[in-house]
Amino acid sequence: MDGRRALVSIPMGDNFEEILNTYFTNGAEVEISSNDDGFRGAWYEGKVIRAVSKKVRKTQSKKEKRVEVVVEYETLMADEAGKVPLQETVDIVQVRPRQPREGLRRFKSSEEVDAFYNDGWWEGIVIAALEGGKYSVFFRATREQLDFAGSDLRLHREWANGEWIPRLGDGDAEENKISKEEKPDNDISQQTFHQGMMVEVSSDEEGYDGAWFVATVVKQLDSGNYMVEYQSLRNDDDTAFVQEEVDHMHIRPCPPDTGRVKSFKVFDRVDALYNDGWWVGTIYKVLRGNNKYIVYFSNTKEELTFKQADLRQHQDWVNRKWKKAPKVR
Repeated sequence: MDGRRALVSIPMGDNFEEILNTYFTNGAEVEISSNDDGFRGAWYEGKVIRAVSKKVRKTQSKKEKRVEVVVEYETLMADEAGKVPLQETVDIVQVRPRQPREGLRRFKSSEEVDAFYNDGWWEGIVIAALEGGKYSVFFRATREQLDFAGSDLRLHREWANGEWIPRLGDGDAEENKISKEEKPDNDISQQTFHQGMMVEVSSDEEGYDGAWFVATVVKQLDSGNYMVEYQSLRNDDDTAFVQEEVDHMHIRPCPPDTGRVKSFKVFDRVDALYNDGWWVGTIYKVLRGNNKYIVYFSNTKEELTFKQADLRQHQDWVNRKWKKAPKVR
């Protein structure tokens, strides 16, 4: 973590100026993500020092105004003594407002959470509720399983188009209250996928992180896992579709159709159809006139161009329910 500079910057335009001036003014409290190995998937608390505008030459005759943000971390230090907060310049897509603190709540098995660990918030999945108000959490990125006090967990949310998804306060208030009489919920397999059901499957293999592939459930195994057959992935000799065993943490229903989106805007979260799978990314430029968009993928630090027909509005599978992204204006 030594003075990194992001490889990609976001262009000004659409609702970008409004979002920048509303949420990322000097001194604003934010959370910052990293693309560095070992830090991917974590958000660190900090504040905005200043925004940095610069002109980037796209062609011989055309320049584009782009913005990066200088941030200062609260928990990461630049010196061994731990007295000088680390500052660095990051891409605007790596910064989001500080997620508001919420009261203690009861988490369920298979619920997506952020766990405060090693000075940052890491995305994970609740495997089981334990005695004493603790929870066992599995982290896909590192394949680790660790136990946390409920006070070190928060509901996982995505920041999209100026809103938190799911929205703050969503859910049944009574259901989420801490109850001393509530017994731990250790059953992660409440969602059943039946034979022949169309699903989406994710992988922890390097190079596939962040992608979901359409598959069909072949059968449920005695272990509680599922045998699935991919609809687009073939075996090495191209004689059949790949079949694979997957667990509950790597399977979900296909998201419901949200209807045709008239147009996407900068900062919209989308799924892009690429290399036979759906990859989550962020719109960072609208290409006027040809109905195409440049999408930034934080996991791979790539930027690729897509037709609108190859994009869908991103939805989150949270607590066995689909949470829609904010309506694209």
